[in-house]
Amino acid sequence: MKKSTRLKVCLNHQYLQGSWNFERMQNGGWCYGLLPALKELYPNKEDYNLAVERHLKFYNTHPYVSAPIVGIVLAMEEEKAKGADISDTSIQDVKIGLMGPLAGVGDPVFWFTMRPILAAVGASLALVQNVLGPIFFFVAWNVLRFGFLWITQELGYKKGTKLITDLSDTFLKNVTLAASMLGMFVVGILVQRFVSIDVVNIQSDLDMVLPGVLSLCVFFGCTKILKKGFSPVLLIVILFILCVMLEMAGILVM
Repeated sequence: MKKSTRLKVCLNHQYLQGSWNFERMQNGGWCYGLLPALKELYPNKEDYNLAVERHLKFYNTHPYVSAPIVGIVLAMEEEKAKGADISDTSIQDVKIGLMGPLAGVGDPVFWFTMRPILAAVGASLALVQNVLGPIFFFVAWNVLRFGFLWITQELGYKKGTKLITDLSDTFLKNVTLAASMLGMFVVGILVQRFVSIDVVNIQSDLDMVLPGVLSLCVFFGCTKILKKGFSPVLLIVILFILCVMLEMAGILVM
């Protein structure tokens, strides 16, 4: 399969979530992404129609970690087009077997770690009136996003079904843990830099011993509350009201 064709597939696959339905979820976007490859592999119209039909079945996963599944399926379709004994069911089984575990990695790594980190860095630049803040977030996020899509799709294509063995539960858990640790590290830096809580009388004394300790206490306190299943939105509202009340009382200096 031509590299240019695989690149077209990667570009098309960005629209995975462009066609949702309650019966088969992302199947329309999935099939659309594969069309350039299917057209190259199956010049015969009947074979092409059958290939399109088998990729209109149920599909649902995180839009970014879907890329390695695309690569594996491309490799399987290429072998099938060459005459290999690969059934439609086996292709669908690979999709079903991977989309669940990978979705469990995509959410914490991308939605809950990488995007908030980049947004926080961009926001920190904006807070000091630097116009590069939103530009940084937009460019960095899209470079990371598309780079991951292309690299992992190529990895899946070149390794084929062997990649399934590499994506063990231990590996996926380690990736999630590493992303979480990175997120906590960056958030800790940003909290100390931009969160300021001044308490009457004791703040200056505490800063002489542990600078920013009250800010960190608030941060870890909120983290512990969230781990117990407390609503993040409700916590934000409570903190907002509490800060306003303490500010009005002259206890909290923002």
